[in-house]
Amino acid sequence: MTARPDKHDPSSLAFASRAVHAGNRVDGGSGAIRTPLVMANSYALPADPSQMSWSGTDVPLYTRNSGATQLALQEKLAALDGGADAVALASGVAALHAVFFTFVGAGEHVVVSDVTYEATWRLFAELLPKKYGVEVSFVDSADPAAVAGAMRANTRLVHVETIANPTTKVTDIAAVAAVAHRGGALLSVDSTFTPPPLYRPLADGADLVVHSLTKYVNGHGDAMGGAVVGARDLVARIKSEAMVDVGGVISPFNAWLILRGSVTLPLRLRQHLATAQRLAELLDRDPRTAFVTYPGLPSHPQHELSARQFGGRGHGAVISFAVDGDPDAQNRFVAALRVITSAVSLGHDESLIVHVGTSGPRVAAYPPQFRRYGHLRFSVGLEDPDDLAADLLAALDLAIGPVRAR
Repeated sequence: MTARPDKHDPSSLAFASRAVHAGNRVDGGSGAIRTPLVMANSYALPADPSQMSWSGTDVPLYTRNSGATQLALQEKLAALDGGADAVALASGVAALHAVFFTFVGAGEHVVVSDVTYEATWRLFAELLPKKYGVEVSFVDSADPAAVAGAMRANTRLVHVETIANPTTKVTDIAAVAAVAHRGGALLSVDSTFTPPPLYRPLADGADLVVHSLTKYVNGHGDAMGGAVVGARDLVARIKSEAMVDVGGVISPFNAWLILRGSVTLPLRLRQHLATAQRLAELLDRDPRTAFVTYPGLPSHPQHELSARQFGGRGHGAVISFAVDGDPDAQNRFVAALRVITSAVSLGHDESLIVHVGTSGPRVAAYPPQFRRYGHLRFSVGLEDPDDLAADLLAALDLAIGPVRAR
């Protein structure tokens, strides 16, 4: 007998159906078929609240603990990533901090990828060691042997990104998970560049997955949020320690916007990935670029790993590259763009580009070409691919000059 899909049982649904139905309920009060935006900060108490846990997170009580819209978003996020539970917080950095705050204590050790988001790097290079005596080893996470060599008896957490911001390094999650678990540590993966259905790190052994919901999951550049997905007992600790008593809770309105945006995630991601592959190949062929780093190119150091780990679904939608010239040339190129927007962030409907220079201590771990030229981090959006290609070529003509005939 053919298994019958049921929208009330996300595990019975394919991913696109989960994106539509997970976390959605008919509203008992109005009969609306969509989970409503509930802006209340307090909820009605039972007749005798004396035995309630004032720090409980499963039933709406006070929005710092959990609100109705946040609970719906968390249910959807867990279903999309294949986790038992999720916690939604105010930003991606709030989600990262929640993991570190919950699972790393004073004097304990963490192994961190040497290529990370700026806030992650600063937390581990400066703030957590200075304030709490946390010991940190930065290693090349693309080399599982380097991760293994950095493990200590007091290592509590290994934290990596895949795909890494901004160099597009790819880490073998299954291999690093095995290293972390042999050492008695948890593995947390920032998967902001690789949201589901492109990748689900939990399936390859990660204990916790972190997303900046601000990026692809929301997808429209109009809401901030972060999430951690994983086993129920691990997420419960984050809710208890880092949500309720630190207070970085997501607002109901942002939770509702992200809940709405996530419905189209599989459709949007398909377009992001296809266009990014095409544009990476276009830039890579052009003699006016100094380098192009994108996991979908055979020249990428982890191209084969990317194809295997992401199951042939794509290689992300962020391209790092530089035009052949000094920082002024990079700036001229960006200024000449007329479709692509110069702004930070990524995963939006519109394509975004930012020129990042060669200074700063974390740049030491970047490939040599990044240190020589700086780089342009290009987040490929949902515009027509022909328009984006024409915009890039026209900007190269203006900034560098037309390609000379041979």
